[in-house]
Amino acid sequence: MRPPRKPAGPGRPPRADGRPGQRPHAAGRRAASADARGNPDRPEDGRSRGNRTRTDRPREDAPRSERPRGERRPDRAERPPRPERARPAGGPGQPARTEQPRVKRVAPPVRQTEIAPQRIAKALARAGVGSRRDIERMIGEGRIAIDGEKLTSPALNIISLKGVTVDGEPVAGIAPAKLYRFHKPAGFLTAARDPAGRPTIMDILPAGLPRVVPVGRLDMNTEGLLLLTTDGELKRALELPSSNVPRVYRVRAFGEVSQKALESLADGISIDGIHYGPVLADVERKTGHNVWLIVTIREGKNREVRRILEHIGLQVNRLIRVAYGPIGLDDLPPRMADEIPDADLATLKAMLKAPKPGSR
Repeated sequence: MRPPRKPAGPGRPPRADGRPGQRPHAAGRRAASADARGNPDRPEDGRSRGNRTRTDRPREDAPRSERPRGERRPDRAERPPRPERARPAGGPGQPARTEQPRVKRVAPPVRQTEIAPQRIAKALARAGVGSRRDIERMIGEGRIAIDGEKLTSPALNIISLKGVTVDGEPVAGIAPAKLYRFHKPAGFLTAARDPAGRPTIMDILPAGLPRVVPVGRLDMNTEGLLLLTTDGELKRALELPSSNVPRVYRVRAFGEVSQKALESLADGISIDGIHYGPVLADVERKTGHNVWLIVTIREGKNREVRRILEHIGLQVNRLIRVAYGPIGLDDLPPRMADEIPDADLATLKAMLKAPKPGSR
């Protein structure tokens, strides 16, 4: 005989057909027990946190009390940016923060105001105001004054730049000399400007250089090392033939030449009434009808290398200066410039002060 059915008790509501109801879901039982223990994280709708759908989550940009249920969560692009949290300076499990290296500020060079007696155009040119011709023109225009009194003539010697103004602004003084090397390409004049409109080196100098003047000249079709300086005195000292600073060239020339003819140049040579000092020339290699030479001169007269080699039967078709004293062209790219280190500059100045061969 079948036992009688148990009456529907709490948690087992009867069904419409009189059969007892199903047992509550396990998650529901756990949620109910959590509510009985006073769990504050229990949602008000009686559903467990694990069963909450994505659309039930509150919006990020609205207070909890104002978040309507069932509203679409905003996309990532629509959410407001989160404020960045301060990173810890280091600790257990945290990488130590590394401070960014600080750039060391170099103090500006001390400018010299007291100078040896010299023309004012020369002193202002050394101070970087302009070339001597520019300064003479500025004096004629009444733009330069001393203690408020405008100058009318450049024929004035001064021993100090204090009180000298240009367009009402005081002259800072003469800064220490700076020397730069520049890789000049062929096809540019070594000049500030050309009345014929031909391109000059000033059209291709890198940005960031101060006002510089070239040391000597390289012909328009000559390439290689060209020195630039901010000091007119240093420029003049290096340009003088008596400076005895060696200039080294790589030369490609068309024709045949004997070693005896090259060795004869070591004693100097006179061409059309102009005497050229000792020249050292050695064959580097031969390529077809051309020969590559290494030529060293010490005077740097106008077109000296070309004229000497043409005199012994060679036609120069490429001329590259590769060194000027202790300063070499090395691997400096064309149209690029960089500053000469102070040590090399000191060596170059020492060469200018050294006694010349044959002098007492």
